[in-house]
Amino acid sequence: MTAPTKPPYNGPSDPAAAPASAAVSGTPASAAVSGAPASAAVPAGERTASGVPLHAPVIDWFDEHARDLPWRRPEAGAWGVMVSEFMLQQTPVSRVLPVYEQWLARWPRPADLAAQAPGEAVRAWGRLGYPRRALRLHGAAAAITERHGGDVPADHAQLLALPGIGEYTAAAVASFAYGQRHAVLDTNVRRVFARAVTGAQYPPNATTAAERKLARALLPDDEARAARWAAASMELGALVCTARNESCHRCPIADRCAWRLAGKPAHAGPPRRGQTYAGTDRQVRGRLLAVLREAHGPVPQAVLDQVWPEPVQRARALDGLVADGLAEPLADGLYRLPLT
Repeated sequence: MTAPTKPPYNGPSDPAAAPASAAVSGTPASAAVSGAPASAAVPAGERTASGVPLHAPVIDWFDEHARDLPWRRPEAGAWGVMVSEFMLQQTPVSRVLPVYEQWLARWPRPADLAAQAPGEAVRAWGRLGYPRRALRLHGAAAAITERHGGDVPADHAQLLALPGIGEYTAAAVASFAYGQRHAVLDTNVRRVFARAVTGAQYPPNATTAAERKLARALLPDDEARAARWAAASMELGALVCTARNESCHRCPIADRCAWRLAGKPAHAGPPRRGQTYAGTDRQVRGRLLAVLREAHGPVPQAVLDQVWPEPVQRARALDGLVADGLAEPLADGLYRLPLT
């Protein structure tokens, strides 16, 4: 969900000591998708399913239109990229920006965060939502400090071995922070590929093996260009090829988009429903956690009881916070943010 606008930051780790990213098939996208033969005139991976060049116009568009975001600047480093990736999951940039700035000012290196109690990460997370991400980021910071001397590793396998790091985040950090060649598949990229290459309005609800194969086939062979392509295709999905009200008149590949050329056929899969929030356990959890974040000490059960009128749902939400490690029960009906 983030992408560099400038040459990637090499970080404190020695690039020469980091193993090269795993080799990815150079099969062109046309062959990978439709079985069409490769053309010697266009490098591997440069085409859509119809054989039309794809990388150059998207990267050129990105060079001109990419947003200037703090985690894209060289001084952000690999840690800044990692923090942004955790925060941007299911959360818009506008909400992340102020929290990100405060977070990096307080914890500029993984060791700074690891030295704090997990509850402080939850407190600083504020109202970004999905606060378990704060605990996972704290756990990753602790592991980076213990295993890698406080430097975010450049190796994809080592990134993937960190707690709370999945395939997407490992690929994103390796690509955006270290300029490596990895398929970075977030919702925006998947939507661009679904429309431009396969002719579908939306990708499947969950990432499929076919999508991963297509993403690998579309990767340029050159590492730096592959990292740039990952950033550019992500930004295109975020700003132009959006889920609703797409701006095809601003798209650099509108003239070769399979979905547009087919007349923009409507989504044929199950209805895509937006997530509800009002009245859900998530809302109750958020209100309970807000009380714990704002308190300077343990909070009595009676205070928590005031945040939601329905006792069964309130108890279920509080139990969920405890089970997820976001709240710690104490004696005499007191609760606090976790210390360990």
